Amino acid sequence: MEKKELYPWQKRCLELWFANHCRGIVQAATGTGKTLFALTAARCLDQKCGQKLLVKIVVPTSALMRQWNRNLQEFFAAAQDSLPGTEFRTEPSASGRDETASGAKFRAGMRGGGFRTEGNYKYMIYVINSARYELARQILHDLRSGAPVLLIADECHRCESEQNRLIFEFLPHIKEYRDHFFSLGLTATLPSGHSQDYLTSVLGRKIYSYGISQASALQNVCPCDIFHIGLSFQPEEQAEYLEITDKMSILYNRLTSVHPGLKRGSPKEQFELLRILAGDKNPQIAQEASSYMNLTYRRKSLVCLAASRISCAYDLILRLPGTEKILIFGERIRQAEELYAHLHRRYPGKVGRCHSRMGQTANRNALNRFRTGEFRILISCRSLDEGVDIPDASIGIILSGTSMQRQRIQRLGRIIRKKDGKERASLYYLHIEQSVEDRYFLPDAGGFRYLELNYSSETRSFENPRYDAAASSLLETMKRKGADDKTLSEIQRCLRLGIVRSDWQANHAQIERKIREAENIREKNYWICMKKIAG
Repeated sequence: MEKKELYPWQKRCLELWFANHCRGIVQAATGTGKTLFALTAARCLDQKCGQKLLVKIVVPTSALMRQWNRNLQEFFAAAQDSLPGTEFRTEPSASGRDETASGAKFRAGMRGGGFRTEGNYKYMIYVINSARYELARQILHDLRSGAPVLLIADECHRCESEQNRLIFEFLPHIKEYRDHFFSLGLTATLPSGHSQDYLTSVLGRKIYSYGISQASALQNVCPCDIFHIGLSFQPEEQAEYLEITDKMSILYNRLTSVHPGLKRGSPKEQFELLRILAGDKNPQIAQEASSYMNLTYRRKSLVCLAASRISCAYDLILRLPGTEKILIFGERIRQAEELYAHLHRRYPGKVGRCHSRMGQTANRNALNRFRTGEFRILISCRSLDEGVDIPDASIGIILSGTSMQRQRIQRLGRIIRKKDGKERASLYYLHIEQSVEDRYFLPDAGGFRYLELNYSSETRSFENPRYDAAASSLLETMKRKGADDKTLSEIQRCLRLGIVRSDWQANHAQIERKIREAENIREKNYWICMKKIAG
């Protein structure tokens, strides 16, 4: 693997981290190189400590643990190639301590997700569920043994929960070893308020912030088009949605008249207050709070599982380039399985899925088959939201999602990683227009293009007024010129594809290049039509 050069933001961030005594949190957009920065920081600190540093890496999932392991091996292989004779820690000896061997293959220890590496590896990677019960004790032991320790918390916003705080139980006991303990938190979305206060108290203050808009402006991520596709309820879904909303409105007015605090605060805070009210000693208040929460869940489920989402995603994929890798993000397993069944019939052997009911082995196999290209389409339920690195995936479809900005940024980050030969990425956000749950996908991405589409499940077609007007004009022009039915049919085929892509907004030089590079007549016809639509 070729050694990667740091971006300017990574170099500046490294300076700030060392200036802050190697403690702090870095908030950087997904896909901009947080992992490379962290590994470089660890290596620089190791050199400063005389290669005595022990590095503990905490991640939220086993998939992310395996990815960090791959990244570590590639990073040190590249470093060793560029600096022959550099020493790296390998497997532990029979005594349980690390041995050092120049030129030896790098290995890290892993704990969690089915892995239980024994011994004291220089680099240890922990899934957070396992780290809760053993990491604090191990860090304290290492510090008391005289070893400097670096704790890297990837997706560190996940460390804030009550159970995960057990990781930091060692902190009150290391006063005399403070100068030998270092920490680095990594996240794309640092929480605010009390959650941020806690994380900065254990990992150090936020030392750097690098958003998607900055990364896009500096061309550190792949250019991206974000499509908002408006969907509609079926009539029976619309009636049920309105009925639930009316009931919720009545309950909300009753509850806020007794507890005005419900009108304030974030959705999370409102939910916590409702949960408390559901246990109120007043049986009427408790019942109304419980009913309101149940109705909220029913309404969200109705929006999430709206029938038009499946048909839209299916029809969209039929129109997308057959050579591009597609990630589909959903919320409900039932929905993911239904779409998988449709797509598997259309593209047998080319579609996989990942969700909690599949099991770790099946999910790992599906992800590996997607990485190698055996699968072209991968459907997931939240399992790919955090940390999974698949640089050649260029299309994302949010089949259903939440209003959480963190989740939206993470999903966008899955497809905007740069890779040789990858010119643009596209993300399609499906939303129900009549719903208050579905909000527009508007992350901090000022350098990206936004396009609006509507989808009709009755006609199985997409609409964009500007594109449709240009397409109709082109067809009328060709009819006046006497084009035969076969030619008109081919033009219509190309126009059906173009409406769900941004190719008609490319400049003439780009389109001319695509025409010259077309591998067959159908592809060439498509780009000729896009040139005419572009004007």
